[in-house]
Formats: sequence, C-alpha cells, structure tokens
Amino acid sequence: MSQMQIVSLTTDFGIADYFVADLKASILTQYAAVQFVDVSHEIASHDIMQAAYYIQNVKKSFPVGTIHIVAVYNYYSEKSKFVAIEMEGQYFLGPNNGVFSLVFNNIDPSKVREIDFGEGMSLTQIFSNAVALISNGIPIEDIGPVIEDFQSKLPISPVITPSQIRATILHIDHFNNAVINITKDQFDRIKDGRQFEIYYKQTDPIREISNHYGEVAVGEVLALFDSTGYLVIAINMERASDQLNLIKNETIQINFI
Repeated sequence: MSQMQIVSLTTDFGIADYFVADLKASILTQYAAVQFVDVSHEIASHDIMQAAYYIQNVKKSFPVGTIHIVAVYNYYSEKSKFVAIEMEGQYFLGPNNGVFSLVFNNIDPSKVREIDFGEGMSLTQIFSNAVALISNGIPIEDIGPVIEDFQSKLPISPVITPSQIRATILHIDHFNNAVINITKDQFDRIKDGRQFEIYYKQTDPIREISNHYGEVAVGEVLALFDSTGYLVIAINMERASDQLNLIKNETIQINFI
C-alpha cells in the first residue's frame, strides 16, 4: 500500500461551489493515499496576504514531507504560472503571484521549479500531477525547470522609531479580533521597560497587555499577544472589529512614554 501523503489546502474557492471537491477528486485520481487537511477555503478572493498569514501560522504544525497547496489568486495574468518550492522539509505548490515570498523571506529563486505539464492542463490537473510526482518520491528538481521570473512581494511591515510603532491590522479573525502586524519580540524590544499607549481609534488608549481574555471584564477592550506571537486587539466575549469599527489595513499607533 502506498504511504499516506498529507496534503493541506488553502484556497479562495469558498465552500458553496464544487471547486474544492473537484481539486480533491483530481488529486485522489492521481494518488489515492492522501490525507487532506483543509486549512481554509474562505480566503478573501485574491488575497495573497491573508493566505500567507495562514500558511505562516500552520506550517510548523505539519510533519516533514507535507505538501501544501495554496490556490489563491490563481489567474493573476494572461499567462499565469505555477510553482513548486521545497522549504523546511515541506513542499509548497501554488501560483507564481508572490504568495510564497510573503511566507518565507529567504527563498532562493534558483530552487523554485515551474509546474508545467504542457498545454491545456487545468488547474486541478497541474496540482494533482505535482502531488503525485512528489508523493512517489520524484525529486523536486525533476518536476519542472527553474522558473525564470519568480514573483516576490514585500510584506506590510510596521514603521518603527525609538518612541513609536505605526502598525497595521493584517487580519480580522473568526472571533472578530483584530490581528496587528507587530510581534511580541518587536514590541518588547522597542518598549524597553517603558510605559505605552495603543491608539486604535479616537478613544482612550490601551495601556496594558493582558495574558488572556479573562483578565478583563466582559465587554472590556484588551490587547494581548496570541499564540502566533502577533498583537491582537479584542473585546472579552464580544466582537471587537464590529464594535470598534476596526478594519483590515487600518493603522494602529503605539506610543512609548
């Protein structure tokens, strides 16, 4: 019996249509011994930043040899290309639209392979053929040629000065919490023992970092660092984004006193 191959799926396909089932069926037809893990099929259409954020936070939980398919913003140009990358002992398949440069900042373009199995291949066939080859032990170097124009995007980074951080809301999660693109390490380094004020609207700032949601009363605003290490603005037992009118890409200002 073939060895079970773990394949994670992150797409902007949604769940109302047949697209996810079609992709899974195509993969199973090529290599039946697959265990699928659905990371998300609700990535906002074409949002490679959100897709990269999800992959950054889940890849560490998967074993060596996992294949990650990131099918987001697949047709970004008239001649869209697809790539295969081996990083940290895992494989990443997806469109050449910059998404993987947002997941990893150290990709060697000479190691990125183009997935090209000839004219007329559908998206599902491209991915399923690549999964079958990798699952059967074919080295990634033999899957396709080095891609000539590997696309790279710059992540939205916080603006940091000795007395201030201007950060950005990079994600609104399922619980309506606002995830900010500042890590605990960055925050602690700039804070350097000082007091601080987190301004998120024309309201009173947050002046403490909580360790968990229950440290404040129900309905009270708080800030904490979540399990991924990012700063989060939330309301205990309420929906922070809705109630505070926080939206993705909005600026959050942190002053150090």
